[in-house]
Amino acid sequence: MKVSTAKQRIAAVAIVVRDYDEAKDYYSRILGFDVVDDRPMGDGKRWVVVAPPGSEMHLVLAKGTNAEQLSRVGNQTGGRVFLFLHTDDFYRDYAAYRERGVVFRELPREEVYGTVAVFQDLYGNLWDLIERSHAGSS
Repeated sequence: MKVSTAKQRIAAVAIVVRDYDEAKDYYSRILGFDVVDDRPMGDGKRWVVVAPPGSEMHLVLAKGTNAEQLSRVGNQTGGRVFLFLHTDDFYRDYAAYRERGVVFRELPREEVYGTVAVFQDLYGNLWDLIERSHAGSS
């Protein structure tokens, strides 16, 4: 297998949402993400981007505009964990999120890669909140 020397990175992932403002409020106020961008694009569309503090990876909040797109809201990956949010202090964020009403689907658990618990966002998409152990990998 040939290994490329090109430098690439995934800069953003789009997540289909029901409403721009509802989603922006949730990700910024409840999860503490930064609002990186929010600008009109015409025809009622907006470019709304959020990211965890200090993260190079961004979420583009893409408003569903037809029945097919809206059917994916809350089920981006067929019920599997969609996104993996790494933290430097699992129990700090776990407590803060619970206090703000975030629904965790399980109690925290220790895995070989670190401390983890699955939570759902306002639409039901599943996320892993993870504090990686020193021995764990990405």
